[in-house]
Amino acid sequence: LALAAALACALPAWAQHPSPDDTLSEVEVRERTAPGAATVLDGAALQGQRAASDDTARLLADIPGVSLYGAGGLSSLPALRGLADDRVRILIDGVDTIASCPNHMNSPLSSLDPSQVARVAVYAGIAPVSAGGDAIAGSVVVESAPPQFASAESGPLVQGEAGATWRSHGGRSAHLSASYATESLHLSVGTAQAESDNVRAGGAFKTGTATGRAGHALALDEIGSTAYDTRNHHLKLTYQGSGHLLEAQVQVQDMPLQLYPNQRMDLLDNQMARFSLRYQGQTTWGQVQAQLYRETVDHFMDFGADKRYWYGAASMQPGSSDGQPCAPAGSATCAAGMPMRTASQTTGARLQAEVERGPDQRLRLGAELQRYRLNDLWPASGGGMSPGTFENIDQGRRDRLGLFAEWEARLAPQWQLLLGLRADHVRLDAGTVQGYNPAGGGNQGRDAAAFNALDRQRSHTHWDWSAQARHQASPTLDLAFGLARQTRSPSLYQAYPWSTWPMAALMNNFVGDGNGYIGNPDLTPETAHTLSTTFDWHTADRRHGLQVTPYLTQVSGYIDAVQWNSASNSARTTPLVGQFTTLRYANQSARLQGVDVAGHTDLGRNAWGRWQLKGRLSHTRGSNRSTGDGLYQIMPLNAQLALTHQVGGWTGTAEWVLVAAKDRVSRVRNEVRTPGYGLLHLRGSYRWPRVRLDFGVENLFDRLYALPQGGAYLGQGSTMMASGTPWGVAVPGAGRTFYAGVNLSF
Repeated sequence: LALAAALACALPAWAQHPSPDDTLSEVEVRERTAPGAATVLDGAALQGQRAASDDTARLLADIPGVSLYGAGGLSSLPALRGLADDRVRILIDGVDTIASCPNHMNSPLSSLDPSQVARVAVYAGIAPVSAGGDAIAGSVVVESAPPQFASAESGPLVQGEAGATWRSHGGRSAHLSASYATESLHLSVGTAQAESDNVRAGGAFKTGTATGRAGHALALDEIGSTAYDTRNHHLKLTYQGSGHLLEAQVQVQDMPLQLYPNQRMDLLDNQMARFSLRYQGQTTWGQVQAQLYRETVDHFMDFGADKRYWYGAASMQPGSSDGQPCAPAGSATCAAGMPMRTASQTTGARLQAEVERGPDQRLRLGAELQRYRLNDLWPASGGGMSPGTFENIDQGRRDRLGLFAEWEARLAPQWQLLLGLRADHVRLDAGTVQGYNPAGGGNQGRDAAAFNALDRQRSHTHWDWSAQARHQASPTLDLAFGLARQTRSPSLYQAYPWSTWPMAALMNNFVGDGNGYIGNPDLTPETAHTLSTTFDWHTADRRHGLQVTPYLTQVSGYIDAVQWNSASNSARTTPLVGQFTTLRYANQSARLQGVDVAGHTDLGRNAWGRWQLKGRLSHTRGSNRSTGDGLYQIMPLNAQLALTHQVGGWTGTAEWVLVAAKDRVSRVRNEVRTPGYGLLHLRGSYRWPRVRLDFGVENLFDRLYALPQGGAYLGQGSTMMASGTPWGVAVPGAGRTFYAGVNLSF
């Protein structure tokens, strides 16, 4: 922060730009129409989505090019044009976030409630270097509400909001926030809570009701392990004066429960604390921004209520699911669940200066630093999981230093240009490990010894660049062009899980396909070259418009997987088909190509109100160029059409969602094919000056359908064993769901 203040006061004279006067205006955030502009959601665009779900990622669902990997009820993962999870950079109030779990159950967007989101910007495919780095899919930038200060005439400003939502599957949520502000100080505090029972599908999708627990069964249409319970709190203190703004923020999450229908484990406790200190200064030559942050996560997993808890010598045999505790409990032949604990600390800093050279040129210079530490340990629980602690990742370290420069210019009234260059240095390392028992099953001793003998430190240097241009060809046609190189190093969970023991490998899976995964310390970075073009046709008044964006991404070093033989510790020569298996991460080559289409038309405005038709269509094809296989969890051709009616405070929407059958799948993962489907949703809202009412029904006709990106159904049964749950069942979508929500502002 001291460096930022010094930079604001002492930038060399060549960067100064004359100003009509020497006074400094108040700090402001300005939207720019730039070649690298993001798709932005705020205000009313977010309000209607908040009532439909407690999952913050669902706020992005209507953006062309965005789809959602299914996970827990709060933790969907956004995929940008076929690339998801760690390949997407997610910033929350400037904090660069990382999932600290072998199943990525604490995904970044699950750390805040939808009611706490005021603005979302999505850079799909190509992100400017100032918003990218160590990611190849693009970026998602989430901001909470900006501070509002009182005027000298009005006196202190007191504001707040309270809201509650009900859903027919047992979902309930509530939030409360309040703020107090003077001319120079702003204090805001807020809390939100959400919980839900299991969701039901639109019909029977499975053949068994057993959960592996005596006396506990699930109906054939009940989607096991979809319940959750979470609380999110925040406190923000902001000071402004003389063109400077300083903000301190604390965010805390207490999540005692989130069950997962496509994972073999469940989240049974997650504690997150995040502290951030941000500075923004306005000068005669531009702006300077600085930020420091610290985030800690304590995460615990085991089997939830819908999954088998007791495992013993007899009960670990395939087909045994009586759910009775083995005896004697806690003995060498009896295991009480499988506790898994993860702890992480992330420390980061960012400094950026934006120099304005007149109204038509801006230069951004920045530096970023992130320090990440991870311990992933599995305490002994008896049976084959004893007597010691299994160290999945011990003393994991991932450090990143990034530098970037970005030039934005209007070369002519019809041409804008954005050029950027970025360098990142990433360093990974991990400590020595041990299994439950060096002499135990699954070659624990062999694999630990081989891993410990390795030089585990890896260093990668990324050189990224982007070139984007926007051209106004005519009053009714805008063109945008983008070409970029973007690079990402492997995560700790891709590099360092070391055990080939199938049971241990099954616990390392953040893609929800039911398979087990083994890390590979020799993975090299993924390097993506992306080309995209947008054709934007519209009327002069923009009441009618159509945007078409074809794109192509080539990825060298794409981190995919190969089937692995645990006994020989080598790649399988004959792949297993139609069953869950064990895989090891490997660098290969990939290509993703597709098109995003979005359009809107104003159907008319009369005494009955305003009628508008909006639609979008997305198609992505992903191929592994090394093997000819399909890429995993690529969303098939899908479209959405919405008819909206507005009059006074009323807004009503009828929305049709159409998804094609998913026939092209990842064969190496034995990915399940899914049939096509169509859904109808109805939504309504009415707004008074200080009250907003939202209500609706999703999946009006109660269709039974499978989620193309929902993964394999593992929501119940003996999930610790690969053969303990049936292969070939995809996670279904929710059946007919009614919801209603109310918000009161004061």
